[in-house]
Amino acid sequence: MSGTVRLTTAQALVRFLARQHTERDGARRRLIGATWGIFGHGNVAGLGQALVEHGDEMPFLQGRNEQAMVHAAVGHARQSGRLATHAVTTSIGPGATNLVTGAALATVNHLPVLLLPGDVFAARPADPVLQQLEVPYAGDVSVNDCLRPVSAYFDRITRPEALVPAALQAMRVLTDPAATGAVTLALPQDVQAEAWDWPEEFFAERVWPVRRQAPDPAEVAAAARAVRAAARPLLVAGGGVHHSAAEDALRAFADATGIPVASTQAGKGSLRHDHPADVGGIGHTGTATAAELARAADLVIGVGTRWTDFTTASGTLFAGDGVRFVNLNVAPYDAHKMAGTTVVADARAGLEALTRALAGHRVEPAYADRYTGAKERWERRVDAAYAVDDPAARPAQTQVLGLLDELVGDEDVVINAAGSLPGDLHKLWRTRSPRQYHVEYGYSCMGYEIPAAIGVSLAAPGAPVWALVGDGTYLMMPTEIVTAVQEDVPIKVVILQNHGYASIGGLSESVGGERFGTAYRHRAPDGTYTGAPLPVDLAANAASLGLPVTRAETVGELRAALRAARAADGPTCVYVETETADTVSGPPPAQAWWDVPVAETATRPSAVRAREEYDRHVSARRRHL
Repeated sequence: MSGTVRLTTAQALVRFLARQHTERDGARRRLIGATWGIFGHGNVAGLGQALVEHGDEMPFLQGRNEQAMVHAAVGHARQSGRLATHAVTTSIGPGATNLVTGAALATVNHLPVLLLPGDVFAARPADPVLQQLEVPYAGDVSVNDCLRPVSAYFDRITRPEALVPAALQAMRVLTDPAATGAVTLALPQDVQAEAWDWPEEFFAERVWPVRRQAPDPAEVAAAARAVRAAARPLLVAGGGVHHSAAEDALRAFADATGIPVASTQAGKGSLRHDHPADVGGIGHTGTATAAELARAADLVIGVGTRWTDFTTASGTLFAGDGVRFVNLNVAPYDAHKMAGTTVVADARAGLEALTRALAGHRVEPAYADRYTGAKERWERRVDAAYAVDDPAARPAQTQVLGLLDELVGDEDVVINAAGSLPGDLHKLWRTRSPRQYHVEYGYSCMGYEIPAAIGVSLAAPGAPVWALVGDGTYLMMPTEIVTAVQEDVPIKVVILQNHGYASIGGLSESVGGERFGTAYRHRAPDGTYTGAPLPVDLAANAASLGLPVTRAETVGELRAALRAARAADGPTCVYVETETADTVSGPPPAQAWWDVPVAETATRPSAVRAREEYDRHVSARRRHL
């Protein structure tokens, strides 16, 4: 009979986590590669001491903001193909509630991260304790219950022995391709420090197979019949293509069938930008090529996509009479959307099976010629948006992307999350490799870029990692610059300053909001925001946090600054003020409409006009049944 080991609950948890591994396609990886932490009462004497006790087994990373630590762990998980992630520990109270946004982002995007917030005393010797939320109608509620709806799995460990089943369930969820997301184990501070005799088997090396669910042959056959009957099929590649490493299978499918491939924000890069079948982004921020094909498609094949309305314009773009859907997805919940024919399977396994079932089938040459010509026309629009006429001029945002496009190689990773940049990137960026395009748009969370870049860089040492950050996003969360400097993580931060919320400003104007509250300017007595931009120096701020900063005022200076940043051995920053699209060739306009309700009654002319436009579009909205 095996023996026992006497450890505190926190020590046992750290030791357990250090021995968990994933395995897929014969490749084994450590599941929890490190633990991020900010210490306070509630975790300093428990997990803090345990990380000191077992520092040789569990690397520690010091964060500055709890939400940012989750973003870093999520970035690491995405870059690792969901086969590895990090844990995050916080104190009770505000430290724990700061996890909520990051947890929601992880769960929405189906990306694994382990959250270990401290909690109030389980035995309640002191009640209420500092930062404890008192709920008069329930004695077993703490602020950590805020994490329940945004967690893929949640448990509160009120006794040491309860950790055994909870930890195993946590690992099960983290490694489940269909169910993964944020996993929360709330740890009361007294239980963390309590000792127990743990069975030695709990600390054995454990391997969690990451399944490749095979498709049902009947479902594959039904999908193949639908494809063979279609004259104008279109495939939409979502994030599931990347998560299952199905890029080669998708390329083989496209090569064999000639079916064009559009991509969501999460799926961009599933095919190289220069593959003949790649027609670019789909949805509101997509290309005209993909939009034209989507409007005329009689069959749409969704692979690993959740069909969100903004990313795919799922309720308005697919307008063809009798258009039907085939959904290949590892999650049954997503596979049944759009009233589609379902193939519930791993994306790679499903694509391989569907390719075999379609042997000898190919779209008509005229259809291939149509989308190939449209793709060529769109590439000329990209060239125009990237073009530089005057190297001494201030660059536009699209020209910043064009200069990066000149510079990067297959190994570079470009990270963004919110604002106007995701739209420009989705339309224009020429993705060279599966992991290059890293735009978080499931939750579109401002502040994601810098901490995520740290997580990506830790997962892909040696790869140039670019965090593209607008001024609004930068002001949300610059804190992890200090972490990058402390750990010497060589991220390249590019701050684009346009003095306001450009994306929401444009949206506000289009829906009758007149850009109210979206610019960084002084407020006049009449409530308007006028005059020169606020005297805010983001470059000086970044430098004050320890980051070497290069200011670039012209296109020529920016080209040189980006080249130097790519060659830098440590973390660095390029700061540039961008010109508006009114004075240079900007990005092409939105290619699809998405539903943002407009005031039904208003007196201001801008809102009246916006409502008329809204009514025109909403009349074409449809529910696919």
